[in-house]
Amino acid sequence: MDAQVLARWQFGITTVYHFFFVPMTIGTSWMVAVLQTRWLRSGDDQWLRLTKFYSKLFLINFTAGVVTGIVQEFQFGMNWSEYSRFVGDIFGAPLALEALLAFFLESTFIGLWIFGWDKLPRGLHNLCMYIVALGSTLSAIFILSANTFMQNPVGAVYENGRAQLVDFGALFSNPFFLVTFPHQIAASLMVGGGLLAGVGAWKLAKVHKENPEGHPDEMAWRKSSRMGAWVLIAACVAVFASGHAQAQVEAHYQPMKLAASEGLLHTTEGAGFAIVGVYTQERDSEGITQVHEVWSFEVPYLLSLLAFNDPNAEVMGINDLTEQYLQEGYRDVAGNRTVLQEEFSSELAKLSVDPVPNVMVSFYSFRLMIGLGTVGALIGVLILWFTRKGHYPPTEKPWQFTTWKIAMGALPFLPTFANSFGWILTEMGRQPWIVYGVLPTWTANSPNVSAAKVIASMSAFTLVYGIIAVVVLKLFFTYIAKGLPEVTPPEVSKDADAPLSFAY
Repeated sequence: MDAQVLARWQFGITTVYHFFFVPMTIGTSWMVAVLQTRWLRSGDDQWLRLTKFYSKLFLINFTAGVVTGIVQEFQFGMNWSEYSRFVGDIFGAPLALEALLAFFLESTFIGLWIFGWDKLPRGLHNLCMYIVALGSTLSAIFILSANTFMQNPVGAVYENGRAQLVDFGALFSNPFFLVTFPHQIAASLMVGGGLLAGVGAWKLAKVHKENPEGHPDEMAWRKSSRMGAWVLIAACVAVFASGHAQAQVEAHYQPMKLAASEGLLHTTEGAGFAIVGVYTQERDSEGITQVHEVWSFEVPYLLSLLAFNDPNAEVMGINDLTEQYLQEGYRDVAGNRTVLQEEFSSELAKLSVDPVPNVMVSFYSFRLMIGLGTVGALIGVLILWFTRKGHYPPTEKPWQFTTWKIAMGALPFLPTFANSFGWILTEMGRQPWIVYGVLPTWTANSPNVSAAKVIASMSAFTLVYGIIAVVVLKLFFTYIAKGLPEVTPPEVSKDADAPLSFAY
């Protein structure tokens, strides 16, 4: 492998790893804020116990997310200097705002929340957690505005050999941003809801099996499981709705990604949606990928319906899109290009670009995203059914209890991995472009960084990240095993000189 391929592997490994923590941070921060609000409004200390319990898990995850996220910015300079040179004026603005505004809110108010239990009035203290959740959401806004520019480069022109930002607001009115942001927030709430539902339903089954006559923690775990399940299901509906809108934007601006994620080789009216399929691809003598279908099973007309709300609509296939690119360069379905794409087209014509992404990765990352998220939501439905009207999860027979334990243990991971596969589709389906229709990925890496250097740093990061994973999972399992803490409702201290205390 050359340095560019290794740099892609390194960025993929570190980004996917970091992204395990991102949706958990966004989703769980809102869950903790709402749990605390329910305690304040009801006066029921069970909600306070849940707040304290899940805030521990949130803080563990938040810390790991911060540590692993710092690496991402450094890679732009280390391994992708040509990319940084080309789009630094554009990419740098939202990244700077993410650090200065979003992370400032998160880090400042999480400190106030941790140390302010007996220092701040209850309502103000709860507001701090909402600001933390708002900060994590703002962070998503700025990061997604940068990423969606890579998907559809708006608000920029080509001057002096670089992309220059001329309309900052265009980053946030980008059609990709408008559909990707709600999709990602809803997906993050699925993770937060899955955590509450999975842990709560598992603990409810456990305490009931061990104490069939009743246990003091039963009511709290029932509240956790049902609240989490409702959030999980509602967020899943929002994910499907926003994902449908996202697919339609993709069909317009990235028809090749859509065709690759569906294994659609030929332009078809009334195109079907392939449930499963096997595809091979190889480059011909001119370096252009040729894709062949080995086998597939599809639902007729469904792809046309999803992409254009018309079961008979024409959807362009990989072969025709490839031919169109070779003749005209990149264009969207309507035959248009952004200003940057148009102005850079003469430079791009000097490069030989194979426009076809990895079909099998795009195809199955899309289906794994949908499948894992759907299974998670269905488990949420089962939780609501089994805990309705004071009922308990099935634990009478050993196989029932074991099955329930496995399902609840897997539940928080299902939407988490669905998020990751969604991002793999987003980034791998964008290939061969690092900026869609403008800059090929293989032109954007650092020319003076050798393969040996990339291997060394990638090995070091992978080792450290592996250690972090073990530590985080160990801490999660340890605190989950301990269960709900005993709490005394905090009172605001009147002693202004009293030292701050860590609440955990």
